[in-house]
Amino acid sequence: MNDTPAPFTEQDYAARMTRAARDTTEAGLAGLLITPGPDLTWLCGYRPTATTERLTLLVLSPGSEPRLLVPSLERPDAEAAPGANALRVSDWRDGQDPYAAATGLLLPNGRYGVSDTTWALHLLGLQEALPLTAYRPLTVVLPLLRAVKDAHEVARLTAAGAAADAAYEEILAARFTGRGESDVAADLAHALHEQGLSEVFTTVASGRNSANPHHRSGDRTLKKGDMVILAFGGRMDGYYSHTARTLHVGEPTEEQRTVHDTVRTAQQAAVEATAPGMTCQEIDRRARRLLRDAGYGEYATEPTGHGVGITPHEPPHLTETDETVLVPGMCFSIGAGVYLPGRFGVRIADGVTCTEDDGRWLNSAEHGMTIVE
Repeated sequence: MNDTPAPFTEQDYAARMTRAARDTTEAGLAGLLITPGPDLTWLCGYRPTATTERLTLLVLSPGSEPRLLVPSLERPDAEAAPGANALRVSDWRDGQDPYAAATGLLLPNGRYGVSDTTWALHLLGLQEALPLTAYRPLTVVLPLLRAVKDAHEVARLTAAGAAADAAYEEILAARFTGRGESDVAADLAHALHEQGLSEVFTTVASGRNSANPHHRSGDRTLKKGDMVILAFGGRMDGYYSHTARTLHVGEPTEEQRTVHDTVRTAQQAAVEATAPGMTCQEIDRRARRLLRDAGYGEYATEPTGHGVGITPHEPPHLTETDETVLVPGMCFSIGAGVYLPGRFGVRIADGVTCTEDDGRWLNSAEHGMTIVE
């Protein structure tokens, strides 16, 4: 088990909100409208106990004090949030029009970035109350809002990665032959929970199922000769791990070893290419070039990776089209995979953080071909 890190402070949340408000100017926005979800949690530490039809809205505008509008019944919870002292809380009562209450916080003709998780009910209500306002998804106008992590966030991601590694080592002692994918997935989920991770996710894809990159654990019985992809992770102290390994039940064939070694080499090349100044596109190309040169390019159908933080998938994305330049503090799940239709697949992925000089692994579990029984 890992030691609990020190909580984020009021100053941490104040700095995040200040930075976000400042970035709106460069994006040509009047401000940001943040509703319950990961953005609200990250910016001010407030996570409503229940997301309902009642409007909760954090308004961030350049040069203005952050404002949080909440239902009156939920005001005590909002005021207890760790970042509450860095903003001003106001409320609206049941029976009152919440969108009318919000109009005093917005410019009547402003252009705003809005959380992707905003309910249509609330966006339509704001549009009706202020018909001259315009709205854009936050991941379009400020996709890198949460992308650059500070040292405390990287420490949490490191701890989550170490916990996932420990769970993986534990599952290697389990029996695979004769058991269903869902049974192995349940064992892996239990191991992740035992290591202190919550909101865990597990995928076990065996045999032909491993050739499907979007397979979900099913009832197929594992047998000798199977490739088995394990994709797994979970949340620790608010931050996620996202890992993948490929095992083999019994002795693998020469072809299976070759594919596994090729994927491992491609993934390692992508991690080693991670450094400030590189682009997401270049990292993706680095892995794909090796897979293509080995003759597996058409079977490398998954992106090389994606950002990871308080959600298991977030911008930026290590794809052919993402030209985002890497800077220190960005954290990713970086992987490589080959999926041979109807036969088998191999996927290896790890958490990685971009440092001042290079990429640092957030996982340390064995990458080589592991044989299980």
